[in-house]
Amino acid sequence: MENNTLNGMDRVDPNLRDEMLAELFLDQMVSDFKRSKILERIDHSLMSKNKEAFLRLTEELKSVS
Repeated sequence: MENNTLNGMDRVDPNLRDEMLAELFLDQMVSDFKRSKILERIDHSLMSKNKEAFLRLTEELKSVS
C-alpha cells in the first residue's frame, strides 16, 4: 500500500509532496517516541509490580498509532 501511495505522489506538486512526506515522517517520529516512553513506563510498572499501572499502560500502548 505504501508503494502505491508514493507512486501516486509522483503526480503531486513537488513542494506539496515534500511537505506531505515531512508530515508523515514527523507523525511517525512522534508515534515512535510516544511508544518508547510508554514501554519505559511499562517496564517500570513491571519492576515495581504495579499491576494497575501495567494494565493501564498496555491499553494506552494499543491506542498509539
